[in-house]
Formats: sequence, C-alpha cells, structure tokens
Amino acid sequence: MLRLVRLNTSRDIVKRAIQMRRYASGALNQMLQLQNTELCADPPLRGLVLGVYADEGDKSDPGILTPTAWKYNVQKTAGRLINVLRMSGPMPKTGEARIFFCPESEKIPYYTAVAIVGLGRECLGYNPYEVIDEQKEVIRRSVAKACMDLALIDSVRIDVEHCGHTESAAEGAALGVWAYQELRAKRNRITVPVIDLYTVKDEECDMEGWRIGLQKAAAQNLTRQLQEMPSNILTPTAFAQHVVEVLCKSGVNVEVKVEGWAESQVMNAFLSVGKASCEPPIFLELSYYGTSADERPIVLVGQGITYDCGGLCVKPLEKLKWMRGDMTGAAVVVATCRAIAGLRLPVNIRGLIPLCENVIGCNSFRSGDTVKCMNGKHIKIQGTNHEDVLVLADTLLYAQNFCPKLIVDVGTTSWYMRDLLGESACGIFTNSEILWQQINHASMHTGDRVWRLPLWNYYTEQVTSDLSADVQNYGIGTGGRPCKAAAFLREFVPCGQWMHIDVTNVMFTCGKRFEYLREGMAGRPTRTLVEFIAQTVCKDTAPKLPKKGQTICSMSDDGSRRPIRGHINQFRITQMTDWQRSSFPKGHKRICKENAESGVSRHRSDFYHELPNKERLNTQRNCPFNKTEVKQEMLI
Repeated sequence: MLRLVRLNTSRDIVKRAIQMRRYASGALNQMLQLQNTELCADPPLRGLVLGVYADEGDKSDPGILTPTAWKYNVQKTAGRLINVLRMSGPMPKTGEARIFFCPESEKIPYYTAVAIVGLGRECLGYNPYEVIDEQKEVIRRSVAKACMDLALIDSVRIDVEHCGHTESAAEGAALGVWAYQELRAKRNRITVPVIDLYTVKDEECDMEGWRIGLQKAAAQNLTRQLQEMPSNILTPTAFAQHVVEVLCKSGVNVEVKVEGWAESQVMNAFLSVGKASCEPPIFLELSYYGTSADERPIVLVGQGITYDCGGLCVKPLEKLKWMRGDMTGAAVVVATCRAIAGLRLPVNIRGLIPLCENVIGCNSFRSGDTVKCMNGKHIKIQGTNHEDVLVLADTLLYAQNFCPKLIVDVGTTSWYMRDLLGESACGIFTNSEILWQQINHASMHTGDRVWRLPLWNYYTEQVTSDLSADVQNYGIGTGGRPCKAAAFLREFVPCGQWMHIDVTNVMFTCGKRFEYLREGMAGRPTRTLVEFIAQTVCKDTAPKLPKKGQTICSMSDDGSRRPIRGHINQFRITQMTDWQRSSFPKGHKRICKENAESGVSRHRSDFYHELPNKERLNTQRNCPFNKTEVKQEMLI
C-alpha cells in the first residue's frame, strides 16, 4: 500500500520525515491518517520519478498522470497511486515533488519510494518572449528536484520516466544529483544515485535521446568539476595532466606544448601574463577528427587562467574567492570536445587552450607595458587585471593556421557581465548573423540561454585610439567593458566567422535560479555549445510556429473542440525541433485524442507521425542522430 510521507519539497521537511519514518510510532500513523500499516525501518534504496500535469492556478484540478505514470498506476498499484495523490491535497506545483513509500510492494522492479513531480500545464512549449522551450526546461527542473529529494533519503538507484522529452529528463536527472565532493571524507559524502530510464511494456523507448542527454549532462558536470577544483591543486600542469587522462581515452588527441614552444611562436602577450608565477605556462592543442581530414575544422578557444588575482592591479576580496573559475573557458572547451567525441559527431574540432596563472611576483607585468603579438601589433597594457584578452589574442592568431570553418572563443573577459545580465544568459559577440541565429536556436532547446551584445566600431575606436600602441587592453572612456573586450579580440581575428562567448556572469550560481544546479560553479554554457556544434554539422530546421494571435484548440470534456484560454504566446503546444530528432515530415498532424488510459474525462494534446516507420527512416540524412529530414544552411 502506498503511504504518503511528505507533501512538499523542503529539504528540512524531508529530513524530518526520514527521522520520523525511522523512529515511527502510532502517533505518526494518526498524523498521516494511515491505518493498519507499518513504517519500514530501512531507508529506501530504489526510487522512481513519475510526472503529473496540473494547472497551478486551479486547486481543484484533479491532475493527469503522464502515460508512463498512468501505466505504472494501473499495472503496479492497481490504481491506488492516483487516488492517494489526490487525497493528499492539491496537485504538486511545477517543480514540486511528493514522495510516497511502498514497503509492501512485491512487484518487479521493486521501488521503495515513488516521487510524483508536477509538470505544470500540458500545453507548454516554445515561448518567443522568454526565448526558451518552456516544456523542456520544466522537465529538467522538475526531474532534477525529484531526484535530489530521493537522493536525500539515501536512494542508491533512481529510475526516471521521460516526462514527454527523454533528453531533457536525462539532463535534469544527471545534473541534479551531481555534487563536487572529491575533497570530503567518504563518510561525509552525500549519496549520488545511479540514474536510469524507466520504461513500461508496449511503450516506445527513446534510448538515443536518453544517451544524448546523459552525454551533454556529463559534459557540463565535467566543466563543474574542473571549475570547483582549488587553484593550488589544479595548476596549469595539473590541468594538462587531467585533460590528457580524460580526453585521450575518449578518442581526442592532446598535444601539450611548453613555454619554449610559445616563445618560438612569438606569443608574447600570453607569456607576459604567466611570467610572474612559478608555475610555467602551458599550451594545449586538442584534435578530434569525426570526418575526413580534409574538412576544415571548427576551432574552439578556451581561456585557461587557473587563478587570477589581477596581478599588480589586485582584484577586490569578494571576487578573489571565485577566481579559481577563471579557467571556465578552458573547462568548457575540454568538456565540449569530450561530448562531441562521445556523440561521434561528423565534424573536425581543434581546441586551443592557453594555461597560466596571473599572480604577483618579481617578474609581474606592469600597467603601461607594451608587448608585441604574433601579427606584429603592439598591445599597451593599461591594467594587469584585464589579462583575459591578452591570452586569447595570441591564441586567436594561432588559430588562423588551421584555416578554420569558424572560430568560437570562450572566456571570462568582463566581471561587469553580472551587472548586465545576471545569471540569465551569457553574452554573445559575433561578426556573423548565421552564427548568432544558430547558437540562439541551440540555447532555446538547452534552456541555457544566450544574448547578443553589440560589436560596433564605437567600441573599436575606444581600444585603438591611443597613439602610443596599436591597441589597448582596457580602452578609453567608462562603461561598456564587455563590449570593449570583444572589440579588442576582433582586432586579432583577420577574417572568417568568429564568435566570442563571455561566461563571467554564468560562471557560478546561487543555486536558486536553476533547480538542477547546486550552489557553486555552474558549468555553463557547455550544453549550449555542444548543441550549437551539432546543429552546424547536422542540417536542421524548426517547424513553423503559430502566428501571433492564432488560436490553438484543445478538446473539452464533452468531446468538442474549444480554444485554449490565454494568449498564444503564453501557451504553446508547437514543439521545437532537436538536432537529433528534427522537423516533422510531410503528413504529420497535430491531433487531440482522448487519453483512454487516464480513466478520467480529460483529454491531452499529442504529437504523432502518420508516416510509417520505414518511410520515416528513408528521410534520414547524413547526421547519425536525425530521425527525419532536416534543412538548415551549412556554414562555409
């Protein structure tokens, strides 16, 4: 028999519920209004996450279980699950979970705890004002919250249903249960359960979407791990060793280049930053070949300053505690390369990572110094605390040797991004409208949004106006620091498509904005970058969205069609495409059909293909992850 233990997702209440369950008494049974039951003494070892749709604004809404949850309700609990859920009170809100214990279950697989998580309205989808697919983001946040709650009660394995989108469910689960605890004693570590996909008989199983979601989440977790490692442990040398261990077994070649090589390449700007540290600078070159070696590669450049105190221009104390994450760009590039190799994308990748420390020493570079770069330009150093652009400048020049299809550099070039955008989105600067459209489209799917900032000549003039040198690392005037940093970098990209991603503001999180990310380093925007690269190599297009003001219909209880209340931009049931499962082929129709399995007089909107399976497969293109025909302009 299912027994309700908790009615909300507060961690304190979860812990109290655990203690009460372990030392249960008759009074507890009276409080929970449970008769003729006994609370099991052992903590749950295996959990299950199921979803329910409900309108938060309507407390009388009886809720609709997802198809998978309904089958579990019928086959495993003989209908008791939905009854107990409704008796427990209003349906769970979006991102809220209710945990039930099942000590008397004899079914296989055996679950000692079942978490029912609220998924909000069933008609959520792409929101053009928020620039995000709300359905996928709700799935990530809800599944992550449920998995974290089950982990708090010592679940060692958690099975998760797809909740409508398998990839998003996998991402939310894997991101939510991860925690950096390598430096904690084993007895003090929290339980990190094994995550798996829950399926029922006669239901289509999207294992490919599950695998892709886990790969992308694992990449972001790798970024978080590298960010969280203390700078006295993760020195440039240790970073290089760690990258070799992680990437070489994934099929990515790693070349470690030392200080002498950088001197031979005239990387004076890069060397000037790291010369004060006793840790020698290191340059990493990553190579992944997913297609013909003749194909021009995509070059990823990651800023790798493992600790940045600002040099002689020391940073404020409140910033210093986060400066171990100044190598976020390098971590994102490493994790992206591993994900691309794991997904076996048909693309050639070159990753370039300059590693050094910016500290104070007898050889520190000083404000007013001038250095000569590989292209002969002289840089005037106006502030040693703006060294980020210096290490990227030489690397961008070196990237031209590979005749790249496009260049993407990732770095923490301006702290003022936190004042500008907060944690909402990372800043994008690019000279290509195509690149902006593609990464913006990718961020809609991943929930890790981006926002384009200006790259005007106005800012270029501010960093090139000093007559004593060709370019300055700070520039004249006040304000616009992120834009001036991007304008500085553009001076070292002679030609071709280029994009700069400033990740300073998304480097760490307070733990409240995204339920699937604990407080600390965030690992963003790894999943967006992986999605972006996948879309550039796998032709893709999105289905047309409903026009503004267009009415979307649903089925009423009496079987008639009625418009959904609310503005078209508030309720979307048009599903955006994924690169691995892209636009709907001809013959696809959106229909409203009765959910015969739900047992209630409610109807749900559903998407399905009328084409037979063989015809769908015939529309497949070169991309190994596409299930339908895709169209998108390739980068040249």
